[in-house]
Amino acid sequence: MTVTAMTPGEVTNKILNNEDLFILDVRNNNDFDDWKIEGKNIAHLNIPYFELLDGVEEILDNIPKEKEILVVCAKEGSSVMVAEMLSEQGVDVSYLQGGMKAWSEHLEPVKIGDLKSGGQIYQFVRIGKGCLSYMVISNGEAAVIDATRMVDVFIEFAQSKDAKITHVLDTHLHADHISGGRQISEQTKALYWLPPKDAAEVTFDYQPLEDGNVITVGNAAIDIHALYSPGHTIGSTSFIVDGQYLLSGDILFVDSIGRPDLAGLAQDWVGDLRETLYSRYRSLSEKLIVLPAHFMIMDELNEDGSVSEKLGTLFAENHGLNVESEEEFRKLVTENLPPQPNAYQEIRETNMGKINPDLDKQREMEIGPNRCAVR
Repeated sequence: MTVTAMTPGEVTNKILNNEDLFILDVRNNNDFDDWKIEGKNIAHLNIPYFELLDGVEEILDNIPKEKEILVVCAKEGSSVMVAEMLSEQGVDVSYLQGGMKAWSEHLEPVKIGDLKSGGQIYQFVRIGKGCLSYMVISNGEAAVIDATRMVDVFIEFAQSKDAKITHVLDTHLHADHISGGRQISEQTKALYWLPPKDAAEVTFDYQPLEDGNVITVGNAAIDIHALYSPGHTIGSTSFIVDGQYLLSGDILFVDSIGRPDLAGLAQDWVGDLRETLYSRYRSLSEKLIVLPAHFMIMDELNEDGSVSEKLGTLFAENHGLNVESEEEFRKLVTENLPPQPNAYQEIRETNMGKINPDLDKQREMEIGPNRCAVR
């Protein structure tokens, strides 16, 4: 039987198309329990690699005959060896090219919609990490919002659309992933915008994002006015694009709300978070399409692979927007917090420009699921 490589992009397409896939994950149990490939029709078997060194005969009865088989490990090597052993036993099998490290880095661009004045907005879904980035394109210009460190994806995508990146923006100082904003800015000469209250310790020059800013991209306006929205961080800033889309950063998600503790100030920032969600956002049009900076569970993905929902729908259905008591809200967001993101302090320092880890270290720092939300 044959052994073939399956790319993260191919796995993503299978998930989005709701195809059946059986995954034999040969990482350690703790790593698997913490973070794995998920999807509506994904089934798993987790057997650590070291338990298969003497052969795969004992697990053959647990490998379905009617499903496509994918072997997964951290970096690829172990999955190739296990896949070859399964092939020798007559199993048609694939391995995940690049392992979970490559899965963590894959970005899938999805068109969200057209702009009224001409142009488009795209969402870049980092399906293995739960990060969401955006590109607004209009009249030959582009703005990138909340870029990940895989900057070539954004630069090449803009080039494919005959657009020059002129602005790069971060809604806040990220703590779960390394921002590609500064690097894109350096490579394209685009202006790099940051909320100044999040940038007090950065070591580089930036454009301050403040209430009243209107950033024009081609014929489209990203309106910053009155959308200073603290709570996840003290500087968190939301954007309204083209009067249609609310880019909410890590303040509001489709199925959850942002956590206020990643700078160690949960008790101080919980009031800001409630004010943003229950007052500032309530003053906005419920017709706005919310485009968050993360998703937490696969159920948040729409059929086309995008993550979005009308603000009015979230006010009706998102539990975090329907906690009447301020005391109960405070308890929700300070006592039900998930584990903090892997290496989040180092990630914050990297995004401030204080440290400059090499690529292998950056990958290691980012391993694991999205943990920016409170559900």
